Amino acid sequence: MSVAEPRRIVLFRHAKADWPQVSDDERPLADRGRADAPVAGSRLADTGISFDLAVCSTAVRTRETWKLAVPELDHRPKTVYEDRVYDASPGELIAVLNETPDDVRDAILIGHNPGVHNLVEILAGTAEGDARERMNRRGFPTSAFAVLTFDGDWKDLEPGKATLVDYWAPSE
Repeated sequence: MSVAEPRRIVLFRHAKADWPQVSDDERPLADRGRADAPVAGSRLADTGISFDLAVCSTAVRTRETWKLAVPELDHRPKTVYEDRVYDASPGELIAVLNETPDDVRDAILIGHNPGVHNLVEILAGTAEGDARERMNRRGFPTSAFAVLTFDGDWKDLEPGKATLVDYWAPSE
């Protein structure tokens, strides 16, 4: 990878989950989530990013979201299911991302709120266009994602180092 090429990380919140009588990590997607996940996948494809790696929480709703979104992409990235993404703080998510192999240029993390939204806020020292304004107006609803870029190695990713370049959320 050329040092001049920025790395990209997409932080993707799982689709809308149902609330059956199961443990939180076993909650499946609701009907709306099953409809929104492929739409989010199509919008991810529209970004033109060819992901090298997907890091997905092991919770049922995140795995189902990724399973429905990934067929919309032109390229299916290697996917790692990571327990530490479930119920993670932004610091814990940064630690997971810091372990990304050096040969990965573009990665996507499929996780949960409030960790994912807070991580975007913490990483994005700057923003392009109206991406931050749109995110602040909408919040980080289910199926939303943010695209960030940064220079350097994954192990060097830290607060304020990235630029928020895109944000998308489904219409409600």
